[in-house]
Amino acid sequence: MAAVAKVLIVDDEEDILEFLEYNLQKEGYQVSKANNGEDALNLIQQENPHLAILDIMMPSMDGIELCDKIRQELGNNEILITFLTARSESFTQISALDAGGDDYITKPIKPSLFVSKVKSILRRHPQLNEGDNKSVLSFGDLSIDPSAYTVRVDNKDIILAKKEFELLALLASNPGKVFKRLEILHKVWGVNVIVGDRTIDVHIRKLREKIGSQYIRTLKGVGYKFEA
Repeated sequence: MAAVAKVLIVDDEEDILEFLEYNLQKEGYQVSKANNGEDALNLIQQENPHLAILDIMMPSMDGIELCDKIRQELGNNEILITFLTARSESFTQISALDAGGDDYITKPIKPSLFVSKVKSILRRHPQLNEGDNKSVLSFGDLSIDPSAYTVRVDNKDIILAKKEFELLALLASNPGKVFKRLEILHKVWGVNVIVGDRTIDVHIRKLREKIGSQYIRTLKGVGYKFEA
């Protein structure tokens, strides 16, 4: 039996907490709430949720500071963290991800899009996907077989260079996750290999030419993510 996903919502506005709780409970999630950072930290220690949804703009302790405390003071790197923000400025999104966040959801929130986003984020949690041992990754007409080093698009074999394949396999291994440039360099090229700043960009451009541009999204100043 699959584990029930536990979600913590943190927002200083009670109506938003109730709105989000209602939509998540309809999907069968176990939901807890906090209206400030201190209560949220206590709940995380007590309940160990799979996902925390943090409002960025909160008094006393904002969402980015709370995220930093979760990662640094609690040492919790397993919990997924996504932010709620009405801001569209790229610097806010970059700060949120730099603090250890996994994603962000912009306001105003539409219930169907919110639930879809939460489902996508929760797919990244290993405890909720322990039974998923499929070796071939499939996304519409794109299939990736990491064990055979093969890629097919619309039933046609696509020839990729080794590093192109490793880069694609890394991004596709966790759809929706933002992979920062340094993480990509370390995992694909290795920590002891020195490559130029444009190396990743060139490989991304080649991948888009070969598999299509719709799968890999650039987050300017941060990194890349795979969109299924």
